[in-house]
Amino acid sequence: MMWRMAAFSGVEVLTYVVMDNHFHVLAKVPDREKWLRKFEGDEGEGRLLKHLATVYSQKFLAQLSGEIATFREQGNERAVGELLDRFKKRFCDISLFVKELKERFSRWFNKQKGRRGTLWMDRFKSVLVDGEEALATMAAYIDLNPVRAGIEDDPMLYEWSGYGEAVGGSRRARRGLCKALSLPQEVWEGRGMARYRLFLYDEGLSVEPESKSLGKGKTKRGGFTLAARTKVVARAGKLSRGQDLRKRVASFTAGVAVGGKDFVAEVATRYRGAFKRKNLRQPRPYTRGDEGVFVMRE
Repeated sequence: MMWRMAAFSGVEVLTYVVMDNHFHVLAKVPDREKWLRKFEGDEGEGRLLKHLATVYSQKFLAQLSGEIATFREQGNERAVGELLDRFKKRFCDISLFVKELKERFSRWFNKQKGRRGTLWMDRFKSVLVDGEEALATMAAYIDLNPVRAGIEDDPMLYEWSGYGEAVGGSRRARRGLCKALSLPQEVWEGRGMARYRLFLYDEGLSVEPESKSLGKGKTKRGGFTLAARTKVVARAGKLSRGQDLRKRVASFTAGVAVGGKDFVAEVATRYRGAFKRKNLRQPRPYTRGDEGVFVMRE
């Protein structure tokens, strides 16, 4: 739902984490005037209606097209403009992005649980961030939440975070983190992931109290042990094949095949009809430059 609302509103998600009672999102908000130019000109209206399909049903879009046609039959072009402007006003606005995300999730959650009312009582808080160091530090703060809370020993194991999703193979999560780190997306597998992993283990070191008896209200900050950080540094931030494969397997959510090239090609051919994409690409290496293990889908 977060990714769909981001695509609809024009907001770019760089990384995120969903915890048990709150969530964090590092987002880039584009220049609104520049972003809206795609919906100008003779083909602008068609592009806008197509864009609305990211969150609206075909039934709703058919009704909207019907309203537009009726206004035009009446010669009321002004009403058409006002109708479409209602959608445009919701673009490139972080407040509306968060508001609508929370509302949509609340409706879904309440329906699942048979409850009513809001899920979050307070208004969200936001911080403006600029500069490479600040962006990387904020991204790490967000992705380290599961470690600080004692839920996972390694942030890549947490499924509901930008880093966990990126290590699991998600292109959209990798693209976001590369932007947060000011890196081109194509270097993620080469040095991007290793660089960020080292940074996380530096930022996430546990803070030990100066004495065993903590003062009132003071607690030890959770994080990595020095031994855990040393292991990551020894590997220069790179995952072993076993670590990477276990993570990717844990993230599989659709029909997938992993193995030799001929095996993967045979599975793709045999079950082609079960996939929405009829023209599945040829088996691709599990990681770039690796000809030992192949996958059907990334």
